[in-house]
Parts: sequence; C-alpha cells; structure tokens
Amino acid sequence: MKHLDTGAFADAAPLDGQGRGRESVSFNARLRVGDAKRAAKVRIRNVSPGGLMAEVPRPLAPDAAVEIELAGIGWVAGRVAWQIEGRVGVAFDSEIDPRRLQPAADA
Repeated sequence: MKHLDTGAFADAAPLDGQGRGRESVSFNARLRVGDAKRAAKVRIRNVSPGGLMAEVPRPLAPDAAVEIELAGIGWVAGRVAWQIEGRVGVAFDSEIDPRRLQPAADA
C-alpha cells in the first residue's frame, strides 16, 4: 500500500506541557469518509495535535477526506495520510489539543 507524507506522526515523544508529541491511547471513536452520513466505529491507538492512528474495519483510499468524532472535542476533519494492515494514519486539517479528549467508556 502506498504511504503518503507522515510528518504529522514523526514526533513520537510523549505529550509535554505544551501539548506536543504523540500519546498512546486506546478508545473507540466514530469515523466518516467524505460527505457520508454514516459513521463507522474505529479504535484510536495514538493521537497528537496534528493527527492520529486508528484501527479501521475496511481500507480507506489514500488522501481521502475523513471526519473523526473525538469525545471532548467533537468532529475533526482530516485526510488519510497512510494505511497498512487495518490501520490508518489521519492528518488533521487543523491542530487539536489532545488534553481535551474525554474518551467515553467503551461498550
């Protein structure tokens, strides 16, 4: 599978006091592709101000426009940056503050 720019995931350091870096997490979220009304359940595995990695139920097209609903933040727009073996990297259109995440209890 083709890998696109992964700059949003280059900094693997834990979050510091400035909200930079990537934080390992494990919680469910909803993802929709393009202008679809339906959202699929995905599992978020790490998050940073510029993007995230998620486990997805089916392949997504490279550079596809997506939105991910993150508890405590809401719907966040981005693009598929890379995909491999059931996981996808999403680069956000605008940075978020990961400290605002409030993962809901998974059912």
